[in-house]
Amino acid sequence: MTDTELWVRRFHPADDAATRLLCLPHAGGSASYFLPAAKALAPEVDVLAVQYPGRQDRLREPGLTSVHEIADQLVAALLPLVDRPIAVFGHSLGATIGFEVALRLRRAGLAPSALFVSGRRAPHRRKMERIHLRDDAGLIAEVRALAGTDDTLLDDEDVVRMVLPAIRADYTAAETYEYRPEPRLDCPIVALIGDRDPRVTVEEAQAWQEHTGAEFELAVHPGGHFYLNDHMPAVLRRIRAHTRSLRPAPRGDTTLAPAAQPG
Repeated sequence: MTDTELWVRRFHPADDAATRLLCLPHAGGSASYFLPAAKALAPEVDVLAVQYPGRQDRLREPGLTSVHEIADQLVAALLPLVDRPIAVFGHSLGATIGFEVALRLRRAGLAPSALFVSGRRAPHRRKMERIHLRDDAGLIAEVRALAGTDDTLLDDEDVVRMVLPAIRADYTAAETYEYRPEPRLDCPIVALIGDRDPRVTVEEAQAWQEHTGAEFELAVHPGGHFYLNDHMPAVLRRIRAHTRSLRPAPRGDTTLAPAAQPG
């Protein structure tokens, strides 16, 4: 298996798509979280879902505890797939990693067409967080509180024992991340949050505007940290509108079709 295959899952390969979308999951999340998005956007957009080490088919690998290290390894593996316009979407921890990926792609002369950041404050707005230092019970309690994981899975001791190392590694990466100032990105940034997210305020999401010299948009949806579970179709419509803006519309096509309902 190549490094590219190790890091990227293409659940619905769209070899003829004009654009690609790199999707980065939240802390404790896996590439399969974006299987519905890949199904909904294919064949128009080729969705590249990222698989971090330490989970699912990478379970035997130790989790990475540095956003910068994750971004370095991911971009090295991703380069063979950046042969056409690519947008980046990340949720929570994935938003921070996505930002660092966008910076690295720009350095390589392969700047993304857009950066979509979901459920995460702007990189320079650091908070002192110590959830990764809690004992196992405290860490699982935090995961439960965010309501992004099926409680029946968290009630299974064998499942918890299996996923806990990756969750702790991800929280460590998120909470110890340090922003290294760089010039603003040249691509648009779209920040998306839930209006009841306990982890990010509207003002903290608005601060993403400071990281782009292009257009910025803030979209607030009803819901908490995992608003995305209920509003994926609306988010995908926004992404599809962006990818369609990168090429001329087909003759006679003057409207955007709604995104397919993921499932």
